[in-house]
Amino acid sequence: MGAIQAQDFAMAKWAIGQRIPDTTQISIETAYDAGDIIRTHLMRPTWHLVSSDDIYWMLELTAPQIRRILKTNDKRLELTDQLFVKTNTILEKVLSNECSMTRDELVQEFENVHVRTDENRLSHILMHAELDGVVCSGPIRKNKITYALLSERVTQKKTYTREEALIELAGRYFSSHGPATLRDFIWWSGLGITEARKALEMIKTGFHQETIGTDIYWFSEPMKYDRNVTPTVHLLPAYDEYLISYANRSAALAVVNNKKTISDNGIFRPVIVINGQVEGLWKRTTIKNLVKIETSHFQLHDPETVNGIKMEASRYGIFLDKKIELIIQDLSLS
Repeated sequence: MGAIQAQDFAMAKWAIGQRIPDTTQISIETAYDAGDIIRTHLMRPTWHLVSSDDIYWMLELTAPQIRRILKTNDKRLELTDQLFVKTNTILEKVLSNECSMTRDELVQEFENVHVRTDENRLSHILMHAELDGVVCSGPIRKNKITYALLSERVTQKKTYTREEALIELAGRYFSSHGPATLRDFIWWSGLGITEARKALEMIKTGFHQETIGTDIYWFSEPMKYDRNVTPTVHLLPAYDEYLISYANRSAALAVVNNKKTISDNGIFRPVIVINGQVEGLWKRTTIKNLVKIETSHFQLHDPETVNGIKMEASRYGIFLDKKIELIIQDLSLS
């Protein structure tokens, strides 16, 4: 995948669980705590989960574009390059010797040296430290995220030339997200048009292409579709790559259902995907060892599809190691 969007951390773990058979929340958290999976800001920018093998080269490739995006707000908040040098030094000092700290603890450290963290300044300070390769995610502590030094979390540094990194990123995207267009890749990666087009040009001989209207779609394998197979059902997490990684989502999400699925301020809701199409929404409520799943649907479904929803809810319960109570709303069985 290259990277998985992860501002909703709990849902991002399920995004991995959807794609790796027999994975559990515990196994993912174990890998995360060990530093095999890193959560940091990349590409557009927003939180992403990325393999420790890829963190350095992906940061080096995408950090410059994120810094440009942040400049306006940095100036409004009176955050300067000189201040970021100071805050990076503070972070290196307090997090050394494999220490990790929560946001609240870091706020206290900055306040001790009279560095303001109000009005979203802390988020900018920490994001710049991530982009500079100073900090990254640390182990989860009492259900709170922490920060740690990247150099201590990931000691083996894999680097590429910029051209090699472009080839690697484009290859990852089109092999895992295809069929997709150049415009989709630009949206997902945050790269400029010139570099994104260059990246595609360097890898396209290894991919298939199809033209639909004025769009050229690139993908790694020719696909066959059997309409007689059992319906496929997925309870996909909020901000899942299946939707969020494309500039044009109409192949999976009907325009009439767009506002039900994606809010005006860009919040992507958890979706029910049936045979590749977004057909409803779901939400979860956790009460101790019980997870209540409530579904709502855009249209009626037959009993076979409903059974698929039940099986998918059960699979989510196994992933969490919790009991599931499924409530299917707005649905009349035909």
